[in-house]
Amino acid sequence: MKYDIAVIGSGMSGLMASIYLAEQGLNTAIVSRGDPICSVSSGCIDIAGTGKKTLDSINNFPEEHPYNKVGEKGISYSIQYFLNIMKEEGYDYTGNFEKNRNILTPIGKHRVTSLVPFPMKHADIGKDEAFHIISFKDIKDFFPSYIRGVFPDTSISVFNAGTHTTMGIAAKMDNKDFLSTFITWIKSQKIKQNKIGIPAVLGITKTYEIIKKLEIETGKFFFEIPTLPPSIPGIRLYRSLKSIAEKKGVSFYGSAEITDFKKEKDRIINITIKKPGRPDYVNADAFILATGSFVSGGLFLDKNIFKETVFNLPVYSPVEKEVFNQDFFKLGHPIEKSGILIDNNFNATESAYSNLFIAGSILANSETMKYQCGHGMAIATGIAAAKSAKEYLK
Repeated sequence: MKYDIAVIGSGMSGLMASIYLAEQGLNTAIVSRGDPICSVSSGCIDIAGTGKKTLDSINNFPEEHPYNKVGEKGISYSIQYFLNIMKEEGYDYTGNFEKNRNILTPIGKHRVTSLVPFPMKHADIGKDEAFHIISFKDIKDFFPSYIRGVFPDTSISVFNAGTHTTMGIAAKMDNKDFLSTFITWIKSQKIKQNKIGIPAVLGITKTYEIIKKLEIETGKFFFEIPTLPPSIPGIRLYRSLKSIAEKKGVSFYGSAEITDFKKEKDRIINITIKKPGRPDYVNADAFILATGSFVSGGLFLDKNIFKETVFNLPVYSPVEKEVFNQDFFKLGHPIEKSGILIDNNFNATESAYSNLFIAGSILANSETMKYQCGHGMAIATGIAAAKSAKEYLK
């Protein structure tokens, strides 16, 4: 099959790139090995830093950070674009790219982020604010007693959902009869506070209807508290973006293992997808590489040699051998700078391929943990790479 553009990777940057391109009238495909990291994220969009103003943080980022390839106007445009398409899909996000806000964690601490899905819009709890917590019997990775340790006036109720996993409870919430039983139980608790916090389990596919019904029938404001993976808000985010892409005509090649690619002079012609028997070929005039970093398999480390796993692009890394003895989860670890170097058109600087564009956390010097900019940078660079690919095809 021949496409205008093939996007490799179905994470935030790949999905945003493909949606933008399809909306521009380009025949677009996504080739993906599996569900992306965004499906296990909190579902929130971190744009930059932990201060009140994201722009103050971005202005202090080093010159080589990918945000500086996008620019302030580009970041603003891409975030607003994301907000618009999510609203159209019926899974609204609250916030703007200039400001950070807080959400509550399962242990009662505040976490800084920028954009939150509508089930968390009331989650910015003040220090002395009164609220109630609803938990579930034997639920994993949710700690209401810790929350009460931080907010002593918090009261707690525990509902027996008949299952202890967040996925299991969320699936039950989508059931009309279960939801009615749950609402009847809430009313019986005679909760005094106006705000009710609850683990992020308010449905998988019917979240808007569930929250609306809860608030109308109880007269309370509900807010979700994200739990550890598997993350229901992350799953909703991924499914919403995938749904948007499909509605706009993007073709999906799922569970696709890329084994080879064909090139002619300075252009990639196609990629080969492994299949039982005869392989499949995806031909395109341009390609966007958005496979992520080490966790998602876009980059690989073998015997102190860094590798890019699709096109074998040169990987920049400042890491010395002795650094590998350090804690990889330490904030600011040098390995976070590893990735593909790009020019202002989002082409790899050390690659001869003129029709290959790079986006997302595979980009060198991203340092998404250090700068708390993961999804925000993925959105901004995904659209920026898409714009460059579109310009290339003119």
